[in-house]
Amino acid sequence: MDHLQAKVQAVRPGPEVMTRQRLPYFVGISGDTVNASGLSMHLVVIPPGARAEPHIHIGYETGIYVLEGTVCTRWGPSLEHETISRAGEFLFVPPGVPHEAINLSADMPARAVVARNHPAEQDLVQPFTPLIDD
Repeated sequence: MDHLQAKVQAVRPGPEVMTRQRLPYFVGISGDTVNASGLSMHLVVIPPGARAEPHIHIGYETGIYVLEGTVCTRWGPSLEHETISRAGEFLFVPPGVPHEAINLSADMPARAVVARNHPAEQDLVQPFTPLIDD
């Protein structure tokens, strides 16, 4: 886009949408909403005690900033590793790393801003079945 024709745009998220990860999102910046070419940014809410379906992001990085709550992110081929993120902390997920997010509270939702270096919200999210050790 020509920088002389580009415009600054405010985005008010619409109603929540259910993602392939089985978590509610409020879509913000994306290729669909503002014609972004290399960024998407959304609000995710993990209900009390809920978890994402295990998944991977094909070819893009994800940055997360936790606004409220405490989230355990399990990651790896068998989801054998854990990282705990609390309100005020950032989390980085490299491309192709299997992971799932779990809200550790039984009575409070966790909320986070999710940013990706790709303009699509869900196009490159792929379900993942963890390896089982025998």
